[in-house]
Amino acid sequence: MSLKIGDLAPDFRAQTTEGVIDFHDWLGDRWGVLFSHPKDFTPVCTTELGLLATLRPEFDRRGVRVIGLSVDDLDAHREWSKDIRRVTGAAPNFPLIADHDRRVASLYDMLDAQAGDTATVRSVFVIGPDKRIKLTLTYPASTGRNFAELLRAIDSLQLTARYQVATPVNWQPGEDVIIVPGVSDAAARERYPQGWHAPAPYLRYVPSPVPTRPASHAASGPGPALESGRASS
Repeated sequence: MSLKIGDLAPDFRAQTTEGVIDFHDWLGDRWGVLFSHPKDFTPVCTTELGLLATLRPEFDRRGVRVIGLSVDDLDAHREWSKDIRRVTGAAPNFPLIADHDRRVASLYDMLDAQAGDTATVRSVFVIGPDKRIKLTLTYPASTGRNFAELLRAIDSLQLTARYQVATPVNWQPGEDVIIVPGVSDAAARERYPQGWHAPAPYLRYVPSPVPTRPASHAASGPGPALESGRASS
């Protein structure tokens, strides 16, 4: 059965490039990103993991732990990491799960139906401090992920968790947000005494409770440059 948003993220013990972990204990009270890549020593995956390594400070600033997975063994992960550094300039600085028995991939329904049990799809699970799944993304093997979008989505999820606001279409950090429908007008007036802009009774815009994140990191290399979680032009 596929996991859904709101489900408890399955716990597991696994061997990683940074030692054996118990997943829930490893997450602690932090947010987490668990992602799979199809196979070590493959082109798209190499570009992804190189860029993700350069974005480590962005995830750290958001209190998010990142962990990767494929069905390759530890030796392959370690050798491939050298290649990633050579090609992209950055080696993975987060643990990679060696899921050679496909146990974790099966728990999270990551196996590629077209490849049997020899590869995983490009799955992403964002997990909250309550260990529940907040977001899922799945890409085919041929399509590299957009980590600017992942950071943007995490910013939105964290705003919702802290301030009971939602984010509109194409929202970027620092832009206006929407008071969620579950907050009554009376409760909203207490929180936002300055009022709100309402083009419709159910659409209540207010300024973001968190200003735009300061520019602290720009990624370069085989992928889009990122600054404060958004793609540069």
